[in-house]
Amino acid sequence: MKCDFCGREEDLPFTCNYCGGTFCGEHRLPEAHACKGDLTRRIVANPNTTRSWDGSVFSGTSPGSRGSPYLFSQKEVRDIVIAWAALALAFTIASRGGLAGNLVTAYFVAFVAVGSGFVLHELMHKFTAERYGYWAEFRMWVMGIVLALITSTIGVIFAAPGATYISGYNVSERQNGIISLAGPATNIVIAFVFLLVGIVGTGIFAELGSVGFSINLFLAAFNMIPVMPLDGAKVFRWNKVIWAAVFVPLLIGVVFIFF
Repeated sequence: MKCDFCGREEDLPFTCNYCGGTFCGEHRLPEAHACKGDLTRRIVANPNTTRSWDGSVFSGTSPGSRGSPYLFSQKEVRDIVIAWAALALAFTIASRGGLAGNLVTAYFVAFVAVGSGFVLHELMHKFTAERYGYWAEFRMWVMGIVLALITSTIGVIFAAPGATYISGYNVSERQNGIISLAGPATNIVIAFVFLLVGIVGTGIFAELGSVGFSINLFLAAFNMIPVMPLDGAKVFRWNKVIWAAVFVPLLIGVVFIFF
């Protein structure tokens, strides 16, 4: 989308709460775009059409409105698929100690386990942000993908192939904390679903359940580390008690499983 003030193309535009315009990061503040709205009264600005980040237009209400469909741009779908495939490869390399052995089965297991954990983790960030009325899109991080592949060769994965970016003005600390917590919380739920699959399943399903459980527990714990830009830093800033209640049991579980 284009900034209403300078006309620059912006993948993640900001919406002004006072005039309803869309602006780049440089002109997002009212004083920076000579806002003509009533600065004493905030408005909820929903355009007549919903624009994806690649510029295509859908009819209907904005993705932040309750009851509206959750929309994905072509760029977002592409980034999710690339990050998903790369992270599955990283976990395959880490689990096999390299590109040897039965890679087809190992990659399938990692692809399903990582796909459910990684993709649903990011989608819950997106959906939670949109329920609050903000625009949210996933973007892959090329350097994060490279680091994941490199560190996988030594059996330790830097699992940060991308993130969901939120566009909006005046996102509160509480909202940011809840949006951030939604991802790891999803991993915890998925982990126990995989645990059940591993208990009742046999053969490849037993392996899938075991890998899915451990990967999702790892992803939840890793993302709850209180270091930016991980989710844990934002949850920690919002509510330290909730952060500790989630992170400490996860840390104990990961240490018990992996060490």
